[in-house]
Amino acid sequence: MSEAKNALRPSSTVLMVRDGAAGLEVFMVKRNHAIDFASGALVFPGGKLADGDSDPVLMGRHARPGAFDPALTSFAFGAIREAFEESGLLLARAKGNGALLSAARVETLGHWREPLNRGEKTLRDMAEAEGLDYALDTLVPFAHWITPEVMPKRFDTWFFLAPAPADQIGVHDGSESVESEWVGAQAALDDWEAKTRTIVFATRMQLVKLARSRNVVEALAATKRDPIVDVMPVLDKTSFSEPHLRIPAEAGYGVTEVPLSRVGM
Repeated sequence: MSEAKNALRPSSTVLMVRDGAAGLEVFMVKRNHAIDFASGALVFPGGKLADGDSDPVLMGRHARPGAFDPALTSFAFGAIREAFEESGLLLARAKGNGALLSAARVETLGHWREPLNRGEKTLRDMAEAEGLDYALDTLVPFAHWITPEVMPKRFDTWFFLAPAPADQIGVHDGSESVESEWVGAQAALDDWEAKTRTIVFATRMQLVKLARSRNVVEALAATKRDPIVDVMPVLDKTSFSEPHLRIPAEAGYGVTEVPLSRVGM
């Protein structure tokens, strides 16, 4: 079924974090230049929800039903799927087991990444075939952004924060993303300022918020403590000498107006 012009596309993005030698790091991928949205940009793993992400049977395929906001369940499944497709990091447990899957076990599941990406298989298919429960309880809602109405492509995106499984190794998929790395949030922002990286506005704002935490424990505590405010940037062409984007002060990014010349993509 084709999407209506300018329709909101439900989407999920995951900030997978770990403690590195120099502090908090987040997994990011570089988008393929052939992709029509944010081509060549450094982004967190994410994308549009798939039909299978809303499968009601999946509600019984995660470890602790009831411990996650039911309104966000399909977004959370989308985040887990996108993270696996784009980074190879899988937030899942063997059914009935409390520990997240080991790197060795996840490696045996790598053949699922491409069929999931193409929409040929679903998370339910993988769960039933491999005996998995998805670890929605490891995801913490981080932010909610909605693309402005004036844009031709619009996304209703939930960002989630999740500690990376201890021994799993992230690696880009080689198709939608062509490079990947664990990077400090402030280091990525500094590179954008130096014009050595392309980072879209919404991604930069999440990095700004993430950069306030020194480690995973601090990041999780801040994310659970701070309220989530819906953000749909508004274009203001009249209050300044050049157009600005406005975002709500309550959203907690430390800025409310950004010149369009600094927004980038």
